[in-house]
Amino acid sequence: MSSLSDTFNRPVTFWALLSLPAIPMIAGLASGDPRAVHGLLHPTGEFAARFLIFSMMITPLTMLFKGWRGPRWLMKRRRYLGVAAFAYAMLHAISYLVDKGTVAFASSEITKFYIWTGWIAFLIFVPLAVTSSDGWVRTLGPRWKTLQRFVYLAAVLTLLHWAALHNWGGVGPALAHFLPLAGLEVYRLWSTYHRRQLRVA
Repeated sequence: MSSLSDTFNRPVTFWALLSLPAIPMIAGLASGDPRAVHGLLHPTGEFAARFLIFSMMITPLTMLFKGWRGPRWLMKRRRYLGVAAFAYAMLHAISYLVDKGTVAFASSEITKFYIWTGWIAFLIFVPLAVTSSDGWVRTLGPRWKTLQRFVYLAAVLTLLHWAALHNWGGVGPALAHFLPLAGLEVYRLWSTYHRRQLRVA
């Protein structure tokens, strides 16, 4: 039992779990299907959003379930989830550029609402992923947390990007994914405010 627990606690095991969604994507590319790159657009984008949401849910879940070890176990691996979200977002961006070619840089394309919101969200992800290591945490000190708060802007832009797809045809799936996060963030704000009020009293 201890050996099984040790296996699941190893970072390599967690990374393997985070890599599982990429297996059918790689298989699709290996098949030689000319539509395989286009077929990567939705799954890579969705898993980028899912891992982003999951990583942001961990802190309020830890506050909500104080006695449960699950959120605390995930808290130690939250940065892994953030990096995985960036990796799938990068695959999403690369797939889009390969699929669209030079059209991706045309003004008629890049000025579309669901396109520029996606690009800005991705550009925000870049410094967050780069500074995710322990070395950067020590180097930046308190500024690291300030930088990481930009993830909320990235999340809002990701929600808008997803919802606006196909003339806002993606609003239902986007809300289904983001509403649990919104609810937990409301709880987090309320809990923080309540604790401060108790200290003042």
